[in-house]
Amino acid sequence: MDHRSGQKRAVEYLYPPVDPFDQRVMDMGDGHRIYVEQCGNPQGIPVLVLHGGPGGGCSPPMRRYFDPAIYRVVLFDQRGCGRSRPLATVENNTTWHLVRDIESIRQALQIEQFVVFGGSWGATLALIYAISHPARVRHIVLRGVFLATQAELDWFYGGGAAAFYPELWARFVAPIPPDERGDLIAAYHRRLFSDIAMEEQKAARTWAAWENALASVQSFGFVSDGPSDYARAFARLENHYFINAAFLEEDGWILKNRGRIAHIPANIIQGQFDMICPPVSAHKLASGWDKAKLQIIPMAGHALSEPGISEALVAAMDALR
Repeated sequence: MDHRSGQKRAVEYLYPPVDPFDQRVMDMGDGHRIYVEQCGNPQGIPVLVLHGGPGGGCSPPMRRYFDPAIYRVVLFDQRGCGRSRPLATVENNTTWHLVRDIESIRQALQIEQFVVFGGSWGATLALIYAISHPARVRHIVLRGVFLATQAELDWFYGGGAAAFYPELWARFVAPIPPDERGDLIAAYHRRLFSDIAMEEQKAARTWAAWENALASVQSFGFVSDGPSDYARAFARLENHYFINAAFLEEDGWILKNRGRIAHIPANIIQGQFDMICPPVSAHKLASGWDKAKLQIIPMAGHALSEPGISEALVAAMDALR
């Protein structure tokens, strides 16, 4: 691997594009239909890819972090986003529904154990699934760790990250009256679920633009003109999960239950300048976890597409071969 990450684009570290050998929609029996695909070697080592958000959905580049001759790569769009339906709905949509969906997918595909691979919210869900079903996880690969704590939400939606990007923060808070800015998650919740289409669309674009603007160390500023269907699903689902503290029983639930996965090897890959999920969470997760290897990537932010992040993730998966 070329370690001069800044001189190469992220895509240059990835395997060539690959098409799925299996695509299906699974009816979960409670109003949700989940899109699932498989790529690579049907007889290979199973890897479960968990996308971010919540509400981000999967994309074709996510298939390319794995040697297609070695790995059987399973991707799915979580409830309410991507190619799963109904789009942008929050009914029957909680962390525990997603954990059950993973088990349904595992059983339908007759997989005994996964390597679980996830970033950002996908890292959160990977940890929660592993804690809930440790016998079904053989290795964990994480990027941009988010532990779903109130402190992390306060950092990103309460002014912490704003100290580094005051102009972008001003655009994020601009639609919210001053008397509502003490709880921006709640203020945006009222607008994202107002049942007024124009208001929901405007709020969704602004919510998504704040996060997208801070994803990379090479920030391109506040862009709020992306696809409206994607922005609405992303913003509504993310806000729904955050206002409900990810549906966990208590703040800090992941760290308090980490002992259940202490025996599982893990690679934790974290951008040094991740403004969305700062490195402190990755350090807390790795501390005392003897089987976890924490790798801090210099000059990298949060995005999966950061060159140093992509290089490290591919190298981690190659090493598992």
